Amino acid sequence: MNSPRSLAARGAIAGVLSATALVLWFFIVDSIAGEPLQTPRFLSGVLGGVTSIDLGGGGVVIYTIVHYAVFIVIGIVTAYVADWMDVVPSTLLGFVLGFLLFDIMFYGSVAVTGVDVVNRLGWPVVLAGNVIAGLVLFGALARMSGLPILRFGELLREHRTIREGLITGLIGAVLVAVWFLVADLLAGRPAFFTPAALGSAVLHGATAVESVQITFATVLGYTVIHVAAFVLTGLVAAMIFAAAENIAEAFLLGGVLLFVTFEVFSIGILAILSNWLLETLNWWNIAVANLVAAASMGAYLVRSHRTLMRDLGTHNVEEELADERALDHEPHPSGQR
Repeated sequence: MNSPRSLAARGAIAGVLSATALVLWFFIVDSIAGEPLQTPRFLSGVLGGVTSIDLGGGGVVIYTIVHYAVFIVIGIVTAYVADWMDVVPSTLLGFVLGFLLFDIMFYGSVAVTGVDVVNRLGWPVVLAGNVIAGLVLFGALARMSGLPILRFGELLREHRTIREGLITGLIGAVLVAVWFLVADLLAGRPAFFTPAALGSAVLHGATAVESVQITFATVLGYTVIHVAAFVLTGLVAAMIFAAAENIAEAFLLGGVLLFVTFEVFSIGILAILSNWLLETLNWWNIAVANLVAAASMGAYLVRSHRTLMRDLGTHNVEEELADERALDHEPHPSGQR
């Protein structure tokens, strides 16, 4: 186990390198478009709440400072999480982090500023940049720790939690996608209408069914967000199940079931927030799809942790809590509490 100070330093350095990779990526993209600082100028305006005004060099400097500060925090948190999970940095984890950063950038920008930054910059460019940043961050952590970067197959063989998390997330993502496809065909709509509608609303700001773009880019863009959200949910759920093997089993099990249900339903909430989507796609269709996914994801994890489930079945949680409270109220041998 690495010392906290060493982990923090490594995480901070990895964060700086990751942030620099993202800066260079957008500099290249902007340079090709003939405006080398277009992205930082736009983002500095978003940060200042004035997207229609160029804040100039000062705004770019302020945004750059914030950018690096955020990635330093991300690097430190990632280093501690990887150390806690006892996993070796890998290319797969870099991709996962990249998708997570993409989701955070999308949802965070809309929630905090009200501006759809991903749509304005182009989701393929934003996704590619964040994946590069994720790969650089984990590559830097591996280099500084002296550990080789694991290949995809090696990672899945050696780390049960990550393997279970990916499978869990993919189960949910595939089931919901198939459900939507079948529902569209039975309703007489074009194939992939549902992901196109959700993608049009999320990526293009569509406000009516007439604005739905049934295109490869729209469907692919929403699918990326869809799969990333489910994989992230699956990884967190698998982590909690792994922790439940040793710590507060009943509490953690209840927590993961609640978390999975909440996260899976988050896709349905996207539709509920737009009335036209709610009317077009039917709320019950989305609700049932998410219920099926949540049940299937939970069933897979339960089946993979039969020993844990058997132990939970033999534990009397109320008696254990009562015993713990009794121990807390017992006088200390020295007469102090």
